[in-house]
Amino acid sequence: MIVKRFEMSYICTYQYHLLLQVEKMDLVLNAFDESLLTPYVYPDTWKEDDLTRQALSLFVITVIGADIMYLLLATMSYFFIFDKRLMEHPRYIKGQIWIEIKATLKAAPYTASLTVVMFLMHIHGYGRLYNSVEEAPFGYWSIPFEIFTFLIFTDSCIYWIHRGLHHRLLYSTLHKPHHAYKITTPFASHAFHPIDGFSQSFPYHLYPTLFPMHKYLYLGFFIMVNFWTISIHDGDFRVPEILKPFINGCAHHTDHHLYYNYNYGQFFTFWDRVSGSFRDPSAFSGNGPLDQILDTKKMDDFEERREDFAEEALSLTRRQEFDTSKARKR
Repeated sequence: MIVKRFEMSYICTYQYHLLLQVEKMDLVLNAFDESLLTPYVYPDTWKEDDLTRQALSLFVITVIGADIMYLLLATMSYFFIFDKRLMEHPRYIKGQIWIEIKATLKAAPYTASLTVVMFLMHIHGYGRLYNSVEEAPFGYWSIPFEIFTFLIFTDSCIYWIHRGLHHRLLYSTLHKPHHAYKITTPFASHAFHPIDGFSQSFPYHLYPTLFPMHKYLYLGFFIMVNFWTISIHDGDFRVPEILKPFINGCAHHTDHHLYYNYNYGQFFTFWDRVSGSFRDPSAFSGNGPLDQILDTKKMDDFEERREDFAEEALSLTRRQEFDTSKARKR
């Protein structure tokens, strides 16, 4: 009897815990339900805790939200960061930006369908997201610890996933479409095959499934990761000198697009160095795509100036000959 009561108490406690998880994990969904979906979109008979309704709502929110964030951040990067001289490179595709945007928007619903599964798992308590610092394993110290371990964990996973996508059995179908853009723009950042895009984002959702993570930190990283993905495609090769040996920036990723089998890392160069796939960025040694364009311009300028110099020299010679002839006559 005592055992049965204990079991019932445990089951009720567990169910209550899951209920709390559902209530506190759907931060964004709750906000949309309260302000828009429940009063104006869905009928009263379709309850907020219905799984189908949650999946549909999350799908629409994810697709629209991700597209807006992509277009907004990529557009800002294009106007304020991207070096437009790169569009003069011979390997830049005519009309490439529109091709990149169309590829991204076309893949977004399929990628979102897979992502929604992960969101639903977190909403229904199948993970270790928590709502307040009081619930964290180490209190406030949990936040810097989670930031550090999240970056290390996801960078490690993505390195091997990315490298696996370069296997001959997967590359041509899944990853080659992204490598069509040799000289990338910020809009190439999300131009992936849906399975390719989701597989490389999967570690971001896997981490809070396995390890404790603050809910707001999870949402913050969701935005940061999208920003970082754009930044390594934005054509800005500058990196603080002290960080060059460690950070996998745009210069590294540009060489990955150009030379395929190098610099697979997402944030750091560690796994590339350890696994023999590191390539020192050509932009750091003055041989990057922009340098190639500038060198071409220098040659063009030199050719033009050489013609000017030749004409000037010829004119000067003729003048000297004329002056000499005139002096002799005198």
